[in-house]
Parts: sequence; C-alpha cells; structure tokens
Amino acid sequence: MGIAGTAPAYSIAATTALIVGTVGVLSVGSILYCGLIMFGMMLAFINLNKMAPDAGASFAWVSRVFGPTWGFFSGWGLIVASVVFMVTATVPAAQATLKILSPDHVDSTGWVTATAAIWLTLISAVVGKGIKHASFAQILFTIIETAIVLTIIAAGLYYFWDQPAHVPSLHWFSPTSFTAETFASGALVAIFFYWGWDVTMNLGEETVEGEPQPAGKGAFWSMVNLIVFFVIMLTVVLIVLTDQEIADADTNVMFAVAEKLFPSPWGYLAVVSTILSTIGTIETQILCFTRSMFSMSRADMLHPRYAKVHPEWQTPLTATVWIWALGLLLLLGFSYLPAVTDILNTSLTAIGLQICFYMGIAGAASVWHYRGMIRGKPMDALTHVIWPGLSTAFMVFVGFYSMKDLDWLTIGVGLGGIALGFVPLLLSAQRRKAAVPAAA
Repeated sequence: MGIAGTAPAYSIAATTALIVGTVGVLSVGSILYCGLIMFGMMLAFINLNKMAPDAGASFAWVSRVFGPTWGFFSGWGLIVASVVFMVTATVPAAQATLKILSPDHVDSTGWVTATAAIWLTLISAVVGKGIKHASFAQILFTIIETAIVLTIIAAGLYYFWDQPAHVPSLHWFSPTSFTAETFASGALVAIFFYWGWDVTMNLGEETVEGEPQPAGKGAFWSMVNLIVFFVIMLTVVLIVLTDQEIADADTNVMFAVAEKLFPSPWGYLAVVSTILSTIGTIETQILCFTRSMFSMSRADMLHPRYAKVHPEWQTPLTATVWIWALGLLLLLGFSYLPAVTDILNTSLTAIGLQICFYMGIAGAASVWHYRGMIRGKPMDALTHVIWPGLSTAFMVFVGFYSMKDLDWLTIGVGLGGIALGFVPLLLSAQRRKAAVPAAA
C-alpha cells in the first residue's frame, strides 16, 4: 500500500514534464536529495508511531506532543491535500483513458473532467466497500504496473544508452549544480513524487494483530524502493526523450517513452500502467482522508458523524462520501482553467505546500519528543533527532522560499485550504462547550 500510495508510474507520468521544465536535467538530483530528505520524514513518522498505531497518524501524534490545536492542523493539512489530490490524480487517469478510447479528446478540458469524475466515483465506491477489497486490488495492480515499468526501464537503457537524448553526467547529481532557488523550485515538485507512502501509518489500526510495527516496516521498505526507482526511471526518461518531447508529452510521459521503444500498439501498455498506478494512488489518498477524519472525529475535533463506521463494510462511509463530493466540486472548479496543463500545475504545486505544512509539523513533533536522544547512542541520535530535524527544516525552507514565485491561485488553493481549517476547529470548540453542562 505504501508503494501504491506513491504510485511510481503515475508520478513519473504526471510530474516529469513539470520538474524537467523547472530545473532541467537537475531534476534527477532533485529527486535523489528529496528522497533522502523524505526518508528523514519517514523516520519521524516511524518514531511517532511507536506511541501507538492510530488511524489519524500525524494528527494523533502531534496532538500528544504539541496539543490538540497543532494536531488538528497537522491532520487538516493532510485532509486538504487529499481533496486537492482528487483533481491531480484523476486528471492523468482520465487523459490516459481517453488516450486509448478517444485520442482526439485528450486535451479537451470538458472530456477530461467528465472522465475524471467517473474514475473518482468508481474508486470511491471500491474504497467504501472496505480495506480488504482495496488492498487485494492493489497487490494485483502494483504487480502489473511494476512489470511494465521494469520492462520500459530495461528497454530504454538497452536501446538508447549509446545514443542518449541527454548524456548522463555527474552534473545531474552534484550539489554544486544547484542554487538555493533552483533547489527549492525543484524540491517543491520532487516532494510530490514521494508523497503517499504515509498511508501505511493511517492503516496502522487495521493490520493483523500480533505483527509488531507493520506500518513502520511498510513505510521503510516503500521509501527504499521508491528512491531507487525514481532516480533510475527519471534518468531513463532523460536518456530516451528530448526536452521538447517531454514538454509535448505533458502527462503522457510514460507513453512517449514506450512509443519510442516498442512498435504499436505495445506502447499502450505504458498507458495501462499509468491508469493502474493512478487508481492505486487515488485509493490510498481516500484511505488517508477517511481514516484521518475518523480519528479526528473520534477525538471530538470534528463532528462525531465522521467517526461512524458502516456496520457491514467496517469503513467510515460518511467521510468517503465527503471526499467524493468535495473532489467532484473541486474538479468542476478547476475545469474553468484554460487548459488541462494549468489544472495539473496549479494543483501539484498547491499540494507541495500542504505536504510541507503537515509533514513539517509532524517532523517537529518527533524531534521534540525524542530530543533527549541527542545525547545518547549516535545511531539513535541520527535516526530520532538529527535526520528528522534536518528534514523538517528543509520542509519549512522549501515551503516559504517557493511562495515568492507562485501565483495567487496556487497560494490560495495551497494555503487558503489550510486556513479554512479554522472554521471546523472553532465549530468543534463551540460544540464541546455546549455539551458541557452549565455550572450550578
């Protein structure tokens, strides 16, 4: 589920054109260094999970360390990012679907929006039926996706290593190749590549009893595999495609690579892998959203209705209906942007800000909670304080530094969505106050 949450094929397909357009060949270095930084955030989550597995993950842990208000906003940041992601994920799924069924409508905002709405509805229905259905589907989808992607990687290296579109160089990885501005710009997009592994933490209460720290194990091995995969896959994309081909491909980068490697119609297998990958990441983000709302409701930080579990399916069905409805509403709103590319770029960057926000708070909570280990064993100091602390500082830096170059719509979606959290926070405070009997 951790790998499915990050959705390797989807991330490459949806985000490569944006990151290459932002920092060029340095995108490979951005992916590597952001992977190492995100690894520090993963360590922070694993450490916090030792308190107790909780469906609310960062909300529950931050509440214990910094209090319920900070915990609320950590959970709210994830909730808002998940809603915006319903646009970011369903749009590439829609384009990939239309690429197969109706190629002439791939760039039509209306057709893409309608197809995305259908995908969102179908996937929400599957998730609402229960975690077992979703997890079994993910095992099958991830195996197929991985097989296709590994075939593309092998073929790309075999056919284009001697005649690359971009000649591999240590310059791609060198820290001296970056300025503060290029690093921050690339990092805000690169963060999105890795987002999604933390679904393992939200499922901590639903794992088999007797298995110690399954959420932590899932997160750890997901991150190890993803760092290796993203660096290799992005390198292959640059070896096979020119800058112009990457820009022209937009959200169909995987298909563009496969099309240069295999005769028709075999290139469409890349489209299939993108669709399967996208289905997986939509499922996992719905799980993150619904489990966070369930936990926050259980703690009385949101209305109790969201803590109700379906008697047969054992899922927070009300929360599932909410993310479906909000996703459709946001899809409708974004459909008024002039082009599909504008929809993706705005939503991707806005989510980057929200990831920096909620993960930054969780990372700070982990560092503060385990601060005493800085004087203990060197390995404990590194994994509990130093590495998570550097990752947290990086999240804060990227979030603030990147805002100076963002348009008002992106900032509005990114930070405005977080600011909306004050409304349910105040309503919940009033509800709790009203529930307390008046003093005699």
